[in-house]
Amino acid sequence: MAMGKPMVTERRVKLSRQGRSQVVRVPRELELPGEDAIIRKEGRRLIIEPTRPRSLLAVLAALPTIDERFPSIEDLPPEPADF
Repeated sequence: MAMGKPMVTERRVKLSRQGRSQVVRVPRELELPGEDAIIRKEGRRLIIEPTRPRSLLAVLAALPTIDERFPSIEDLPPEPADF
């Protein structure tokens, strides 16, 4: 953000329809990070917040399991090392 430039906290936006959903166009200066967000209604207000990054454990848990069998590997003794 440039020095001396006030941070935009409010702006009028356009609403439109996309199929059965209502769409709001978020101006660049108000963009949220990431690809998804949480939206909730409080009274007449809609609150949109960025989601927290998923933990590595959550990402790993969502990965499909591998059904492939790995080949046997010969367990060789370690080679001597000079320190």
